[in-house]
Amino acid sequence: MSIPNSLTIFRIILTPVFVICLFSESSFWKQISLIIYVVAALTDWYDGWVARKLGNITRWGKFLDPLADKILSLAALFSFVYLNLIDGWMVWIIFTRDVIITSLRSYAEWTDQPIITSKTAQAKTFGEFIVIYYILIMYIASTIPWIRHDFKDWIGNLMHPQILFGMMLLVTLSTIGTGIMYIFDNRKLVQKLYVRYLGVSEQQ
Repeated sequence: MSIPNSLTIFRIILTPVFVICLFSESSFWKQISLIIYVVAALTDWYDGWVARKLGNITRWGKFLDPLADKILSLAALFSFVYLNLIDGWMVWIIFTRDVIITSLRSYAEWTDQPIITSKTAQAKTFGEFIVIYYILIMYIASTIPWIRHDFKDWIGNLMHPQILFGMMLLVTLSTIGTGIMYIFDNRKLVQKLYVRYLGVSEQQ
C-alpha cells in the first residue's frame, strides 16, 4: 500500500480513538482527543502533498481520501450532538448531503469523470472545519478545572447556544447550497446514474 493511502487509512483508524478519548470522563484524555483530531486532520494535508510530490495519485486514493475526511468531520459533529452542544437535525442534513455528494464524486472517479471541487465547496469545507475546531477547543477548555474556574464567564459566552446555533446554521446552509450546485453542475452524470441503477430509459 502506498504512503498516501496508508495515511488515509490511519486517519480513519484515528477517528474512533478520537471519539473514545472525547467521551472519557478524564479531562486529560479529552485534551488528548484534540491532539488526535489535529493529527488526523494533518494527515489529510500530508497524504495529498506526498501523493502529488511522488506522483502517486491512485484511483483508490481519490475514492478513499474524501471518504476519510467525511468520516472524521461527521464523527466530531455527531459527538457534539450527543454532548448537547448542537442540534441533531443540522448534522443529519450535512450527513445526507455528504453521503450523496461523496458517492457521486466516487462514482465519477471510478468512471474517469472526475468532479473538480469548486472554490465555493472548498470554502464550505474550510468553514465547517473552523466551526468544528472552535466547538472542540471551547468544549475541551471548559473541562479543564483551572480554565473553568478562571474563565467561566468567557467560556459560557463563547459557548452560548445561540452562537453555536448560528455557526452551525451557516455551515448547514452552505452545505445545502454547495450540494445543490454539485448536482446541478453534474446533472448529466446524475442522469447516467439514474438510468443505470434504476433502469429508466433516457428517452423517457
